[in-house]
Amino acid sequence: MIGTDMLEAAPAPAAAEDRAIGFVLDVAGGGAKILLRLARLHALDGAAGGRAGEVGAQVKIRTGALWVVGTVRSLTLDRTDPDQAIAELDFLGEAPVGDGPGLRDFRRGVTRYPLPGAAVIATDPADLRAIFAADERPHIEIGMVHPSADVRAALQIDALLGRHFALVGSTGTGKSTSLALILHRICEAAPDGHVVMIDPHGEYAAAFDGYGELFDVENLALPYWLMNFEEHAEIMLTVSGPERQRDLEVLGRCLLAARQKSRLAEGMSKVTVDSPLPYLLSDLVAIVVQDMGKLERAGDTGAHVRIKTRLDELRSDPRFAFMFSGMLVGDTMASTLARLFRLPTRGKPISIIDVSGVPSEVTSVVVALLSRLVFDYAIWARHEQTRPILLVCEEAHRYVPSERVSSGAAVRRVLERIAKEGRKYGVALGLVTQRPSDLAEGVLSQCGTIIAMRLNNERDQAHVRAAMPEGARGFLDMVPALRNRECIVCGEGVSVPVRVSLDTLDKGRRPASGDPLFSDLWRGSGEEEETIARVINRWRRQGR
Repeated sequence: MIGTDMLEAAPAPAAAEDRAIGFVLDVAGGGAKILLRLARLHALDGAAGGRAGEVGAQVKIRTGALWVVGTVRSLTLDRTDPDQAIAELDFLGEAPVGDGPGLRDFRRGVTRYPLPGAAVIATDPADLRAIFAADERPHIEIGMVHPSADVRAALQIDALLGRHFALVGSTGTGKSTSLALILHRICEAAPDGHVVMIDPHGEYAAAFDGYGELFDVENLALPYWLMNFEEHAEIMLTVSGPERQRDLEVLGRCLLAARQKSRLAEGMSKVTVDSPLPYLLSDLVAIVVQDMGKLERAGDTGAHVRIKTRLDELRSDPRFAFMFSGMLVGDTMASTLARLFRLPTRGKPISIIDVSGVPSEVTSVVVALLSRLVFDYAIWARHEQTRPILLVCEEAHRYVPSERVSSGAAVRRVLERIAKEGRKYGVALGLVTQRPSDLAEGVLSQCGTIIAMRLNNERDQAHVRAAMPEGARGFLDMVPALRNRECIVCGEGVSVPVRVSLDTLDKGRRPASGDPLFSDLWRGSGEEEETIARVINRWRRQGR
């Protein structure tokens, strides 16, 4: 039997003796193993700050002039004594011992470790408030710390955005509503913020009505000439293999010549194929035809014919009018950036880019262009007094996929670069995904704050665990057991890893992402003919 008298013998401050629940058995660098007396736990259960000693609860251990605080990761019954349980503990931080029994001035990290035999004390609500309370830095409150009823969970705004964040969770766990909650709270705290959201399903217009500016294929007006050479190639070249290399050479040569014809190129000492200078599509077609006429053999003209055919398709297909309309040839770069980046905000700090109506074959190029504009603007404005921009990417696994899912593309490269370098230039990245295991390797680990909702897939859980800070990985064991609208938050945005029951968002602020209720919608009928007529009309018009 493990020492049954050690609890009574272990030293503890007199004021905390009534909350002593066990003692330390073993100590390691990141945690400890403790022995708990189940009778003491039952006695405290339901009292102030109840649920003492359960998985996920916090305890404290006196170590000289410090309290060391930890979270219970697991519980195992001591088979030699059914009144005892052995628990594994993850260390969170420490606080100086004060005049009273409660914690104060809690700080993350442990500088002095407890010794075996030290008494383990259950925390109370005042302790939890000291552990999870936000400091004087700007912050937002998003819910209640589990399992308390009155301790608020906070995210530090600058740390959350300055080091990027990721919101992950299986379908139906409340990711979209949780994201809307966080963004609403950020905009309330910083009404002149600048948020660009990539919305692949058209969900968020309803959530930010009055707060955000909506852009879709009807009003996006994204000039084609803003694309760099890589994006041009992705949208204009239709072959792969050896033929693609030949097409790349022809497109690069002709595109550079078209840009050099721009009136803005006059007086510029350096014009490259990536320079965002307006050019006429008709000029590019004419240059391709002219370049083709210089060839001696008809067999060498395959690349030119393919490029010209693709250009003709892009110019004539009304689905691509939001990019390739003849009305977009003017120099509208300043107004385009001002509209998309909310400079100034004019009371609407969020740009919602609804790409659900964008043709699927160019969606990744559009997202690449929007993401790169955010990053390039930040780079070229680094000598100015610029305003940071938050880029939020829903369904992030579609745009930054791992190698096993897809080979590299323009959008993947630019988002990976933002993840690695964005914070240096004031670009924050928010990644939202239901399949974190499909994200490119290393991208998730670049996110300083991870907000994990319920994940059902073991591979996804393993991927998130690998990206979590070492001291927080025990929390991931709780992820499969989370309820809807519950999450584990760890990283730079919080003082310590925490389980949060998220606030309920007002119905008018929620995204239109609810699941259809079959049991209700299949109970009646009527107006099917009118519905079909309206759907076909929108379908044929390729618009809302």
